[in-house]
Amino acid sequence: MTKTALIIGGTGQIGLATAAALAIDGWRVIAASRTGGAPAVDGVESFRLDRDEPGALARAIGPGVDALIDTVAFDEGHARQLLDLQANVGALVVISSASVYRDDAGRTLDEARETGFPHFPVPIGEDQPTVAPGPATYSTRKIALEQALLRGASRPVTILRPCAIHGPGSRHPREWFFVRRIRDGRRVVPLAFSGASRFHTTATTNIAELVRVALEAPATRILNIADPEAPTVSEIGQTIAQVYGHDLEIVPFEGPPQRGVGASPWSTPRPIVVSVARAEATGYRPVTAYENAVGAACRSAEAMAAQGVAFPDYIGGMFDYQAEDDWLRTLTA
Repeated sequence: MTKTALIIGGTGQIGLATAAALAIDGWRVIAASRTGGAPAVDGVESFRLDRDEPGALARAIGPGVDALIDTVAFDEGHARQLLDLQANVGALVVISSASVYRDDAGRTLDEARETGFPHFPVPIGEDQPTVAPGPATYSTRKIALEQALLRGASRPVTILRPCAIHGPGSRHPREWFFVRRIRDGRRVVPLAFSGASRFHTTATTNIAELVRVALEAPATRILNIADPEAPTVSEIGQTIAQVYGHDLEIVPFEGPPQRGVGASPWSTPRPIVVSVARAEATGYRPVTAYENAVGAACRSAEAMAAQGVAFPDYIGGMFDYQAEDDWLRTLTA
């Protein structure tokens, strides 16, 4: 009998990849989104869903689904929505974030500006301490979501913690930092922290594969998910330059960004690298590496920019070329 999966956020970057992976695997897939637009995957059904509308999620589930994948759950309220309907769901997979981790001194990513950047082990395992739950920040809301699900689930629930996500359909494409520079003809890019920052990348296709594997043997667990390697920001820049056949010179310098110069969406003073050993113990194996997947993410970012999509400030506000040129001139002098 064909199994049915409902994906909340089915037309976003994770939803698109997951819909494709499950459809290929023989699932009947329903992609739910606010617009209800036709998914870009053959054979995938669409459903308009505003999860904040009373009864909307119950209507989407109908008489029941074998799997409910929530790619856009962000807080405890979303957890309660899922738990209220779990009697009609075979298994849950919910996307959280590796940003929930804190270091042994209590420092977190959300509060790095105030308390200092956390000093994580390399790699970070799922047993690393996490932030306290609450409404204050993105990460505290995510851990509140996780804990509510783990407390209340009577069905198997797999919680996934990705890092720097990349893939087609992203409205937060970190790759735009290099893509726009290449399109603008920039040949030199200064990078702080010696260009050696590592913020572990996570391809949406690898997330989708872990979702698929997790649903083969549902269980309650928390799993990190990231690409096989964690490239440095310099390596990311050169990889993207190769996609476009562009000569790009990286000018690394020690220490933090200088008045914004040298900052990038991956720039961190210390590495954020996660372990995927627990995911691999489920039978998961990555389907791609960053260098093989990034081209699709770059082309998608170009297309979205051409359509007038506004990217967040931490991506769209990193193009002060005059400041970079002034800094480079002082370096030459």
